[in-house]
Amino acid sequence: MAVSGRAGDTNQIAVVATNQPVWESSVSMGLSLTKGNSDTLLTTAAFKTSKKTQENEYMFGMDGSYGENDSVKNNETLHGVSQYNHLFGERFYGYFNVEGLHDGIADLQYRITLGPGAGYYFLKETNTTLAGELGPGMISQRLGGADTTYATLRLAEHFERKFDNGARVWEKVEFLPQVNKLRNFLVNAEVGAEASLTKTFSLRVTLQDNFINQPAPGRKSNDVRLISSLVYKF
Repeated sequence: MAVSGRAGDTNQIAVVATNQPVWESSVSMGLSLTKGNSDTLLTTAAFKTSKKTQENEYMFGMDGSYGENDSVKNNETLHGVSQYNHLFGERFYGYFNVEGLHDGIADLQYRITLGPGAGYYFLKETNTTLAGELGPGMISQRLGGADTTYATLRLAEHFERKFDNGARVWEKVEFLPQVNKLRNFLVNAEVGAEASLTKTFSLRVTLQDNFINQPAPGRKSNDVRLISSLVYKF
């Protein structure tokens, strides 16, 4: 919106931008039903924020969970992820992704995954997106007390559909095989749905599946979590 002075006024015209991209953020709290290395109800919390411009996309998120059964800890996770995308055109982009995970019950002290890559929007509409990503990466972890660092590939895709009533659904999958040992791989998948209760509150249900082909000794390969949470958006 432009505000101009009277005719002959030498003051500089002031321009106020009304359509600048803003950060979209949310915090959520909820309960989870886990199956795998732990089978119990537990508390969860998450924070997510993102911003999109014509040339750049930014995303950051953190989530964690903690649970006890008869005063015995049976769930302990802390997870963070950050990704930066730079668009070279309408659909093609380059990205850099960093992710960290701690899972005390799976005997994973830490896992850090990072790497660059290329992505492409197969669908990029106002309310619907579908993108695929491919790139090299590196994983550094302490699993079962053993420290390892190795090169990996990252193949990922993610889909999101938003509806006029404020609801949305999404799914994403990533596959990370070790370059020189393909039988060692990770698969992370998520399916979710969210329905608006008010302009700032919504109800979110998420199904997460984390699979590691070579888990720590005495641990299971697959961890599945069903999470229901109340979300506050700002």
